[in-house]
Amino acid sequence: MNISETAALSEKICGNIAKVIAGKDEIIKLAVTALFANGHMLLDDVPGTGKTMLAKSLAKSIGTEFRRIQFTPDLLPSDLTGINYFNQKESQFTFRKGPVFTNILLADEINRATPRTQSSLLECMEERQVTVDGKTYSLQAPYFVIATQNPVETQGTFPLPEAQLDRFLFCSSIGYPSTESSVEILSRFGSESPYDSLTAVCGADEIREAQKAVDSVYIHPDLLRYIVLATEKTRENQSVALGVSPRGSIAMMRACKARAAQDGRNYGTPEDIKYLAPYIFAHRLVLRDDVGMDAAKPSEIIKEIFASLPVPSEKWDGD
Repeated sequence: MNISETAALSEKICGNIAKVIAGKDEIIKLAVTALFANGHMLLDDVPGTGKTMLAKSLAKSIGTEFRRIQFTPDLLPSDLTGINYFNQKESQFTFRKGPVFTNILLADEINRATPRTQSSLLECMEERQVTVDGKTYSLQAPYFVIATQNPVETQGTFPLPEAQLDRFLFCSSIGYPSTESSVEILSRFGSESPYDSLTAVCGADEIREAQKAVDSVYIHPDLLRYIVLATEKTRENQSVALGVSPRGSIAMMRACKARAAQDGRNYGTPEDIKYLAPYIFAHRLVLRDDVGMDAAKPSEIIKEIFASLPVPSEKWDGD
């Protein structure tokens, strides 16, 4: 699959999801960007904005296996990864796979599970494998985790640790729809749900080919330096206790490639980086404990950092 075919595939998937999710083209495209970049996505928003529906519509649009886990405080790591049980018929232990063995995994209200259970996703998300009782099982590509959480409700929740947050390529919110979009939603769901009639527009093979095509996108060395300088600035900021790690820099590079491929380009641009930065860097920042309420939010800190950096002005098509 070449870059133009990848762009066409992205447009087809986004258009299919838009049949269900009204007025949120930007967040839909961002979800497909994460998928093409072989990353994961965290949707941090209040209930009722369409987080779960977006995940389900994406999974249905690409025709891959989909599993949903409703995270609760009593959920155990083995409930996710699976267990070895004694099979009396065969007189031996047999491994029963958990719901993480899928292509698209919806971790619904992920912050309601204990840190111990949350940590069972670390290996899945980073290394695409699961280790149970000393044996490692590979996860089939594409593997995409899309998690949701409610930022307002804190009772009975456990904040995601930094190691878990760092595994998510993007963190974003859907937000409330506009007046026109709200009217469109009521019209669509007036008789029956448009999700019920949604059909797949591609398969797992095409997603894997698109991910390979994304890898071929060219990122100029000056842009790589631009990314690194931005991450170093986050570590030097006086309001930040923990800045963006090298994993965050790699995430930015991968996302920049995916974004370029979606737009039909075989090269990244500074605009790609600046647009994606709040979604990639902000949730990776840990602010200092002594930072007051009047201090800038992580997203504002990211914008200030990029405003202070000189933008590379070379040609980015590899010429």
